[in-house]
Amino acid sequence: MPIQEITKDNFNDTINNNDIVLMDWWAEWCGPCRSFAPVFEDASGRHGDIVFGKIDTEAQPELAAMARINSIPTIMAFREGILIFSQPGALPGPSLEDLIGKVRELDMEQVHAALAAEEQANQPDQAAQPG
Repeated sequence: MPIQEITKDNFNDTINNNDIVLMDWWAEWCGPCRSFAPVFEDASGRHGDIVFGKIDTEAQPELAAMARINSIPTIMAFREGILIFSQPGALPGPSLEDLIGKVRELDMEQVHAALAAEEQANQPDQAAQPG
């Protein structure tokens, strides 16, 4: 599957309407970003069921700010609309393949249960509030 250009207009739809999404936050002037580009492109050719997206931080400063991108390249992995991995730095091919394998193997029922428990813990205790 070809790499998709991600913008503020398609960011949410891309994440929410695909099972697995890998994002490469980059800029043209960034040497490590240019070195990582062929690795990312090669992986996209081998994993047609995964959406590979590139976000140009110079062209999409609002997205970069929202995602708190402080260093590029930054790689993010989303599964079922949930951010499950974010790390600055270019990955060598074998490390990217390892990441893809771990993303595929992740037990999403467990992830959803953990998020629900966290959300529950952050809710104010209704019984303790004055009625």
